[in-house]
Amino acid sequence: MTPLQPPLSELLTRYLNRQIDAHGAGLGLADVAGDVVPFEAVPVQPVDARLAWEEAVSVARWFVPDVQTKNWDVASDWASLVSAQEPMASVAFCFGNFPQLVRNLQPLMETGELSALQPFARPVLATGVIPATERSPRQSAPQILLAAAMLRLTRHFDEATELLRSNQTQLSGAWVPALENERAAIAWHRGEVQVAADLWRSQKASVPVLFNRGMSALFMDKPDETRPLLQQAVAQLGEDDAWYHLGRLYLALAEIRSS
Repeated sequence: MTPLQPPLSELLTRYLNRQIDAHGAGLGLADVAGDVVPFEAVPVQPVDARLAWEEAVSVARWFVPDVQTKNWDVASDWASLVSAQEPMASVAFCFGNFPQLVRNLQPLMETGELSALQPFARPVLATGVIPATERSPRQSAPQILLAAAMLRLTRHFDEATELLRSNQTQLSGAWVPALENERAAIAWHRGEVQVAADLWRSQKASVPVLFNRGMSALFMDKPDETRPLLQQAVAQLGEDDAWYHLGRLYLALAEIRSS
């Protein structure tokens, strides 16, 4: 019988926490016998599209607690979109995103300034997902937010922004904070990091917003600002939630870089 191995993010968090303890004891630069340093930490298996979908819609319950996401239709050609995504480092907690986008840990370990891993403008991603052509005039708020997320993932940032703007009347009431979070996520992933950080800072605190404030601070090389924000977010996420493990990973990176 082969024992089940903990998630990769948990293993890395344990390793980073040991390094934090060693650093506090004045041993930060010493080689510790028996430690295994993560080198090529890219998983050999592709991302599970079903699991990615569950995590891509889980943000909804933090804005509308009684929402039921299990009966939501999976976006057309979602599996192809998931497999086409390049590895990312700085992932916002929002519709459409999933923690497994962070699947190459080596840059996080080796990069001196994490601001070097900020998102930047890239060409439109070639994919069969065309959410803009599938929307109807009577879309629900979740459908609009998901359609905008698909556009963002395929790097159609202007179209995603316009979709949210033109459907603002449907995104009212309890969905307004989710709309604001999505607007900031679009700015972040198109490379407008300061705009995104300012937007998240102006929003009412929630688990996704706290996570995103901490994430953006981390990748703007502000680890001391990162820690209390991510601590608040992680404390409210369950250990069975992949966003919890990504938050712990970011928090460990902040701990190492804190003064």
